[in-house]
Amino acid sequence: MQLFYTPDIDPKLSQYFLSEEESKHAVRVLRLAVGNEVTLIDGKGGLYKAEIKDAHPKRTILQINSVIEEFNKRNHYLHIAIAPTKNLDRIEWFLEKATEIGIDEISLIICQRSERKEAKVERLDKIITSAIKQSIKAYHPKLNAPVSFNQFVKQNFDGDKYIAHCADGEKAELTQSFKKQGRYLILIGPEGDFSPAEVDAAVQNGYRALTLGESRLRTETAALEACFEVNFLNR
Repeated sequence: MQLFYTPDIDPKLSQYFLSEEESKHAVRVLRLAVGNEVTLIDGKGGLYKAEIKDAHPKRTILQINSVIEEFNKRNHYLHIAIAPTKNLDRIEWFLEKATEIGIDEISLIICQRSERKEAKVERLDKIITSAIKQSIKAYHPKLNAPVSFNQFVKQNFDGDKYIAHCADGEKAELTQSFKKQGRYLILIGPEGDFSPAEVDAAVQNGYRALTLGESRLRTETAALEACFEVNFLNR
């Protein structure tokens, strides 16, 4: 299956022009020709079956033959807010794997103990795009630009809110308070964990302390563990 990400496609039209970048990839790299069938995803739930009518390396023309709306729509909403790691490759790994498993929104939060204070969202978003194409997902997770922890925890969220941290104290497991087919927001801290003040601030803003097990996990591992648990419990 040859799949292309086409976020600007109009489901009401029967014809679509691939961008110059995608046209070059289709014709020069994949060697696709007139009559070949391709699959398109718009990142908003639409999956399209199309046929190449003009294999031009700068503006390939496609005929849309069928559309499936809300393709493999998930029964829940998962938003993970994670502190960017010092080695950005680890965040890229998390974004790729979380997208393949299933996630709806990712926020980058800058914490007191964060070793990295910025991240290029455009590059990270391309990692997500590649992952949805690889895993054939019609929904493109939303990636938010970095904001401070204090700013983020004051934002409204209609759903269950958790903060996963390593400090002592009473913490819930997802299985103890989990409501299936819900909306979930989980905070994952930097390598040095959240500060006590940040944990207190989160709790004061309606977050519940969460444990992800006995092991001390890396930031990206903890985030992926949370992603897996939410998806598994919603099966």
